[in-house]
Amino acid sequence: MGEISISSMFASFVFSVIGFWLFKQGRSRAEVRLMLIGLAMMGYTYVTSSPAADWGIGVALCGLAYMFWA
Repeated sequence: MGEISISSMFASFVFSVIGFWLFKQGRSRAEVRLMLIGLAMMGYTYVTSSPAADWGIGVALCGLAYMFWA
């Protein structure tokens, strides 16, 4: 694992909050894809090794959620 940075901690907080909200929205809409993306957003920062990976994957997952939102 990489060293812990302020950027990584902030990314973890931001994307975990967004992931929790997506998970709740997926449950209320009965949309499994949104729930899975929400779960991924809540946990992926524990296995990434750099702040760039944290932010890149988080933004990509947000884009994926946006595609399935409709």
